[in-house]
Amino acid sequence: MTSEELAGRLINFAARIGKVVDALPDTRMGRHVAGQLVRCGTSPAPNYEEACAAESRADFAHKLSICLKELRETRCWIRLIIKTEMLKEHKVSELLEECNQLCNIIARSIVTTKRNKVEQKIAK
Repeated sequence: MTSEELAGRLINFAARIGKVVDALPDTRMGRHVAGQLVRCGTSPAPNYEEACAAESRADFAHKLSICLKELRETRCWIRLIIKTEMLKEHKVSELLEECNQLCNIIARSIVTTKRNKVEQKIAK
């Protein structure tokens, strides 16, 4: 997967998060979850773009780690939406699966970046 393709998936993910946020009930809990979800669910895309402009491998890995952290938080809020039945599970299950896939992709990228950094030090 190219960086442009991943950036596109993250943008699409953020857009889908926005739709879920707008569909949440206008209750105290719904508003709380909506506020949290809109922040963490839309931040991976710009964080990934920042990572692509990183100044070093360490900076790249750090910015990807922020992206992963936000995706994991998003996953938790989606699970809570399902558990509390704020939305029907079938309405958010594909979004949860996409979140899991994005977590795996970003996590593998972090591992690869760190491994390459170590291998580069050994080769010197």
